[in-house]
Order: sequence, then C-alpha cells, then structure tokens
Amino acid sequence: LNEYSIIITVVAALSHPGICSLRSPQVLLVFAKEDSQSDAFWWACDRAGFRCNIARTPESAVECFLDKHHEIIVIDGRHSRYFEPETVCRLIRATKPSENTVILAVVPQKPPDQDEPSVLPLLCAGFSRRFVENSSVSACYNELIQIEHGEVRCQFKLRACHAIFTALEQCQEAVEITSEDHVIQYVNPAFERMMGYHKGELIGKELTELPKSDRNRADLLDTINTCIKKGKVSQLIHPSTYPSCNSLHHRDRRKDSIDARSLSSRGSDAPSLQNRRYSSVARIHSMTIEAPITKVINIINAAQESSPVTVAEALDRVLEILRTTELYSPQLASKEDDPHTNDLVGGLMSDGLRRLSGNEYVFCKNMSQSQLAIPITLNDVPPSIAEMLNDEECWEFNILELEAATHKRPLTYLGLKIFTSFGVCDFLNCSEATLRSWLQLMEASYHSSNSYHNSTHAADVLHATAYFLRKERVKNNLDQLDEVAALIAATVHDVDHPGRTNSFLCNAGSELAILYNDTAVLESHHAALAFQLTVRDSKSNIFKNIDRNQFRTLRQAIIDMVLATEMTRHFEHVSKFVNSINKPMASVNSDCEGQANNRNSPENRLLIKRMLIKCADVANPCRPLELCIEWAGRISEEYFAQTDEEKRQGLPVVMPVFDRNTCSVPKSQISFIDYFITDMFDAWDAFASLPGLVEHLSENYKYWKRLDEMKCKSLRPPPPS
Repeated sequence: LNEYSIIITVVAALSHPGICSLRSPQVLLVFAKEDSQSDAFWWACDRAGFRCNIARTPESAVECFLDKHHEIIVIDGRHSRYFEPETVCRLIRATKPSENTVILAVVPQKPPDQDEPSVLPLLCAGFSRRFVENSSVSACYNELIQIEHGEVRCQFKLRACHAIFTALEQCQEAVEITSEDHVIQYVNPAFERMMGYHKGELIGKELTELPKSDRNRADLLDTINTCIKKGKVSQLIHPSTYPSCNSLHHRDRRKDSIDARSLSSRGSDAPSLQNRRYSSVARIHSMTIEAPITKVINIINAAQESSPVTVAEALDRVLEILRTTELYSPQLASKEDDPHTNDLVGGLMSDGLRRLSGNEYVFCKNMSQSQLAIPITLNDVPPSIAEMLNDEECWEFNILELEAATHKRPLTYLGLKIFTSFGVCDFLNCSEATLRSWLQLMEASYHSSNSYHNSTHAADVLHATAYFLRKERVKNNLDQLDEVAALIAATVHDVDHPGRTNSFLCNAGSELAILYNDTAVLESHHAALAFQLTVRDSKSNIFKNIDRNQFRTLRQAIIDMVLATEMTRHFEHVSKFVNSINKPMASVNSDCEGQANNRNSPENRLLIKRMLIKCADVANPCRPLELCIEWAGRISEEYFAQTDEEKRQGLPVVMPVFDRNTCSVPKSQISFIDYFITDMFDAWDAFASLPGLVEHLSENYKYWKRLDEMKCKSLRPPPPS
C-alpha cells in the first residue's frame, strides 16, 4: 500500500442484492400495563422470529433501547394517564441510534361516526406510522412483517451504504463510482488528490469529458479511459510509472455485479495467470517475516556446515526436536508400573479420544438472578464469619470452616473482603452493591453438587491468588489492572463446571465439546459464560463504568488467565516461566535493573500471571495437612463419579485407576505431586519466595508416602488395632 495507489470503479454497486446482510429485527414494546394488545404483539414477534423486549416506563424504554438498538419500537398510545406516547417517542428520537429505527404508535379505535384523526401530530413527534388497536395476533404479525419488509430493510440498506461511504471517505486509495454508462456518481478525497480535480468538476460527467490542464493527471485519465473501453473496471496504478493492463478477474457488467480488473506497474499487456502466480510466490519468499523458531533453525543449519561430524549429527537430532509441534510437552516413556501417573496425564492433558458417541452430556447454566439471596454488605457480615475473615491474609486460612459457616457460600463473603482490600470497586468505578450482586451471581453459577469443582474451590483459588499478589516480588512486577484481572479470573475460572473432565465431555459428544471443537472446552466455557452472565444485567455488571479500551485489556487478561488453567499446556507455561523469569534472575552476572525491566515487559508479566493462577488452582498439596487431605478426598470422589458414569454410558474410561473399589488415593496424590506440582512450585517459590508452602508440600508428600508404604489406599491410616 505504500508503493501503490488504487483507483476502483464500481458499477451499480448499491443495487447489488448482497450489499447488506439482514439480521432478524429486534422489537421493543413500550406498554405500561400488560393487556391483550401487548400480548398480541409479543406472540406476533414470536411467530415472526423477532427478538422482543418489553419496557413499562419511558426511562426503562430509553435505557433498553440504548442497550439493544431495536429496529422496531411499538409504543402504546391508547392510555395517556400512564405516559405521553409523544414524549416517549421524542426521548427515543433524541438518541443517535434512533435515526435507523421504525417507531409505531398504537392508537385507540374510534367510533364509526367520528372523523379519522390526523397523523400529523404523531409524525411530528417522531413516529414512523400508526397501528389502530387490534388484539388479533395475525393483525399484529402482518403489521410487523410489512414493517420488516419495508422500512426496516430500507434502513438496513441505508446503514450499509452509510458504512460503505464512511469507509470510502477515509480510504487512502482513490475510489470512483460510476453508472453503467461511465457517468461519475461519486469520488472520494483520495481520488480528488490523485487526479487534481474537485468533486464538483467530476460528478455527473464521464471521464472522457473532463478538461485537461497542467494541474490534472492527464496521463492517468488516458490510461483509465483506455482500460474502460476494453472492459477494465478496477485499476491498480503505480504513481511513478505508466501501467499496462492486467486482468485479475472479470464478471459480465451486464449482470449488475461488480467488475474488477487491475493494472500492474510492470509487465506485459497480458501476462498469464501462471506468470502472476510465480511473481506472487517470489514476493512471498522475499518477505522478511520470520518466526523466532525459524531463526533458531537457520542458525543451527549454518553452524552444522562448519562442525565436526559428531556435532553435526547431534545438531540434526536437535533440529528434529525443534520441528515438532509439541516443544513443551514431555515425551513420556511407558510407565506400566505407575498407572496412576499414566491415567492422570491421560485424563488431564488430553482432550479425550475424539470419539463422539450418541450420548450427550449437557449440564445446566444461566442461573437466574431471582434465585439469589438478598445481597449483604461487608458491614452486615455475621460476627463469627467476620472473625474468620480477619485471617484471610494468612496461608493457613481454613476455607472449609468458612464454607460451613456460610452454608456453602464462601465465595461471596471472601470475595467481598479480598476485592475490597485490593480496591477493585475503585478501579472498576462500580458500587459495592454491584460487586455483591456479581459475586452472588458467580457463586450461584457454580454447582454445589460437585464434590470438588464448586464455589468453595473458587474461593480457595481466590484466596491463594490474593496471597500470591501480596508477595513483594509479585506486587513489584504487576500493575493494578493485572491484580484486578487475576482476582476476577480466580473467581470465575471454573464457573458452571459440570464435575467432569474435558476428556469426558469430548468422548460424550457434549454440546460444549462440539461448540469449542474439543479444544480447552471447559476453560473456554468458563471464560465465555462469566462475561455473558456479567454483562447480561446492569445490576451485576462490574464492567459497565470502565472505558472500552480498558475493558478490552482487562477482558483479554482475564481470558488468558482462565485458559492458562487448562492442563494440556501445563509444561509449556512452566517451561516458559523458568526460561524467561527464573533463569535470568539466577544469573550472577546479570544487571539487577535490567532484570527488573525485563520482568516488567508485557510478555513476562503475562507469564507471571499465568503461573500465578496455575499455582493457585492446584495449591491443595501445599496447604496444611488437614486441608490437603480433605481436598484430596473431594477430587478423588469427583473422579470416581466420572468413572462410574463412563461405565454406565459405555464411554471410554479416561482414568481407570480412579475406580472407587480399587483406587489408591495416596498413590494418585504422589503421582500428581511428582509429575505436576513439585517442579512448578519450585519455580514459583524461586520467584515469589514461598518457603511455607514448600514446607507444607514436603510434609504432605511424606504423609502420602507413609500411607502408600503401609499399603493403605484410603485418605487416612487405619486406626490402631
């Protein structure tokens, strides 16, 4: 685009049937009271497949309209004692989106002996048309269909045209629109600048009629005219050379479709398609786009040329490894003697066998706000709970006691305390009432029937996240937006979890697995549903007062952290953290200030946030022993239940060792700690300095080892005989 300028001639474009894509209209009914007329319009919308909202007051009507941008608004004008329909209409017309909206007034029927009232007052108030009271669903349906096929479709086309012309005006390329007879209908500013004419000199004339002078590009005019006579309609012109004509693609102009032909800056009059393809390939090979891994491979290839045979052979092996796609996933040797590790790896780090059976695993979502309890305030917290929350900054904080005291609602209480201490409401510019409603909405969307993945687990992860965020080195490397994103991500990271693994959902052919293409199914669902629930109701929308750019940055950070909890990329995240954060820190000769700046880079802050939530998500083995034992029992029970269901449904059993009749819980914990936890927490401890957690991990590991040596398969040793 820096080297070329474009002149595009569009023939009969605006009459093209595909100029805009029509979607199903949205309808807003403004009725103070529900009656047969409002019901008739509601059912008419349902029959027509239109989305419909109802507002009872002028204020709620305007608020709803500004939120949804309805194409059709029906205002009840029969009973002025509730509101003045003209006033409501003017309020809506005062908003910018209403210029594309059809507003219908419902007027009362008049006795036959009375004159028909004038529609002028309605039109002056901003109404588009009127509808005489008729509670027949068919009559309402016919009215809506006529509006949709008439005014609404015209408005869609006008909006599409407006969007096109806005784009053309801003376009840096020269654009000209003509009729089929080559009479100029429109030129954009770039065309005026390139050709040296003013718009007034061009509109309504053919290019051949334009006067030529020193200030005009007569050479370009001649070229365009020559190409138009040959049937060329879209020209690509180099600003410094006289082009020749290259036809890229052509459709008959007589079919009211858009012709597109091009001129290149070089080449013969009619180069073949094959020649053009070769030149394209040559340009691709000359590009400077090169991925970091490509640079590494090129360096190794160059080094091989001057290396001894043994070194060259070793580098060949290195290249083989680098060319694989799973650079960060360890290649496991067969561990027939350790089925627990094999099953954990298979169950947590794969997306199932990709075998879609006839079975569908569907779970509920979208808890309604009406099911939630009345919001509480931080000052209204019962004394016993408030006393527990005083210890929330301590790693030994007992989340299970809070679960019992709050009747399985720990997330709301703990969330209020932690979010307040981190100033989240101030950062988001939202009220405490909005935060309370949001926390309750999120908590209600967790499944209390799950033994592990419930709101207590979310509260536990939130507690660990807050604990990590308060550590000095973490605090120094993240800004407040990072902290807020981490706290929100921890709160929602398992929302609506069904108590089954990704592998199970893929094997069961669940709706979610199909929706997310068997890839990070649950994590994608948690992130998507959290935002859907949040923005659905203003009362619980904690993001409603932040600006668009800040919201996008915050949203991206939250999504990235939630997706980081998916275990298939576990080793990739840990390895990147070790190589980008730990190793530079450990370098004796590194400049301290340089290290700090490097860690504060956006890329490294991303790695820190991912590692933070990953460790918070699986921190159970690092908790005090009693908490560790309880969490081990809960996750085991959830896996047992999954195995039971897989057997009932005839699905592949993802983790066969988690059979409640034969499983050794100590062995499963040992395998989990060995394979996933130790290295990750060693790396996290080296960065965040968490000696207490490492000590708990060591003690808990010894506990499970003792049970395993006793051949004990349960959570606790048998009582002495």
